[in-house]
Amino acid sequence: QVQLVESGGGLVQAGGSLRLSCAASRSIFTIVSMGWYRQAPGKQRELVAAITSLGSTNYADSVKGRFTISRDNAKNTVYLQMNSLKPEDTAVYYCNAYVGTNYWGQGTPVTVSS
Repeated sequence: QVQLVESGGGLVQAGGSLRLSCAASRSIFTIVSMGWYRQAPGKQRELVAAITSLGSTNYADSVKGRFTISRDNAKNTVYLQMNSLKPEDTAVYYCNAYVGTNYWGQGTPVTVSS
């Protein structure tokens, strides 16, 4: 099992930046994949970015070149650096860890004003 706690969300103007953090309750060194998903009102949850235990990354087309996912195994934390934010990035952002099954954090809201 792993508990995930997100932080770093908030209100920002378009063009601004935020960094989300996801702290895990155990070592993430062997967690196959960790990622960030988001869910906007009335929409399905979608993958934003993911990173494997080997450091390979994957991004949604809508965030490529603007968002960067990284992991710090020593701190058991995954980050999502979000730059050039747009109003359409407004959503609740969830941290995910896949360890044979999916684990989710409680979510952190991000609101981008125009």
